[in-house]
Amino acid sequence: MHKKLKRKNKITKTGFIIYGILVAGFFFILYFGIPIVAPMTYSGPSLVSDFNNNATTSLGVTENQIRQLAEEKFVATHIQTPEAVKAIYMTSWVAGTPSFREKLVKIADETEINSIIIDIKDYTGRISFKVEDESLREVGSVENRIPDIREFIARLHDKGIYVMGRISVFQDPYYVSKYPEFAVVRESDGGIWEDYKGISWLDASAKEVWDYTVAIAKESYNAGFDELNFDYIRFPSDGDMYDIKYPFSEEKVLADPNYGKAEVMRSFFKYLDKELKDTGAVISADLFGMVTTNPDDLNIGQVLEYAEPYFDYIAPMTYPSHYPNGFNGYPNPNKEVYGVIKYSMDEAVRRMNEASTTPLKIRPWLQDFDYGGNYDIAEVRAQIQAVYDSGLTSWMLWDPANKYTVDALLKE
Repeated sequence: MHKKLKRKNKITKTGFIIYGILVAGFFFILYFGIPIVAPMTYSGPSLVSDFNNNATTSLGVTENQIRQLAEEKFVATHIQTPEAVKAIYMTSWVAGTPSFREKLVKIADETEINSIIIDIKDYTGRISFKVEDESLREVGSVENRIPDIREFIARLHDKGIYVMGRISVFQDPYYVSKYPEFAVVRESDGGIWEDYKGISWLDASAKEVWDYTVAIAKESYNAGFDELNFDYIRFPSDGDMYDIKYPFSEEKVLADPNYGKAEVMRSFFKYLDKELKDTGAVISADLFGMVTTNPDDLNIGQVLEYAEPYFDYIAPMTYPSHYPNGFNGYPNPNKEVYGVIKYSMDEAVRRMNEASTTPLKIRPWLQDFDYGGNYDIAEVRAQIQAVYDSGLTSWMLWDPANKYTVDALLKE
């Protein structure tokens, strides 16, 4: 019995040796094989996390080196602009919160919505995802709200969802805090000027700000955004307008009566178009809703015909609650949502035709939030119908809380 037991122990020890060799081989392949096969299997930041958890300590590879290796392999995908864009807006905070953003993705899955607009840079001036451009890193404006932005966009593309990125341009308190020399200031004492919301602005003539905007746009397109949507591309409109000064625009805006704010903005629009033309990115401009009905620049520098040549799409913000009482003879525009949109879009179509361009470049923002009135199924659908009745096909819904009236949307 003792001899048999010794034989059994010998076999067991041999088995342990074989088992140990197999385990060692497995970890050798795991540690040293992954970098070799990664180009074929990379699926985004999850690789960085998994590889880092298993291999960083053993190999002495830093997280930054691993992340750099993974990001070098990332190649953005893009999809064509839908013939008729039907979009909803998503804040960067929501885009970085899977439980919330999935509710909006579900809307696109189950209704006529085929596009989503995500904040790249909002009114805070913070960029919502990590960037590679060194000049942007130096500014320090990144607040990584959407850590998986590339994976998220790729998943939306897999679903056939068109992805737009919204960039707030001249409303930017963060950049002002870093570079106050480019800020709009008070005439009285030279201090930083703020609007009624307490938000500071950049002077629209500052070339450095133009280049900063272009760098953000290029970075965003390389991350996978199909379209770059520029907002707050204007001069301030509210605040103490009697105590305001534009250090960079002063000579052009005030000294030359033939130049003015509209020419400043037209120069900026032209610059954006020139600098981004070779990227392949689609670009669009958010303008005040009344640019479609007013021939002047509304004292903010926005003229429909000055923007049209330089953007693929023009997005007037035609929220009925933002129109003054008496507009088009309506005592309360909130009670005439169809009429406000129809009249505004009819005028836009007329002016685009007179400019010898396609009216289908017009893609209005519509109101899906309660301000000034109750915006429910009937009100949202009436606005959409007004767009169609004007001969247009595309529209975008805005709700800063991202809680949309789903029953106003057609089901797929």
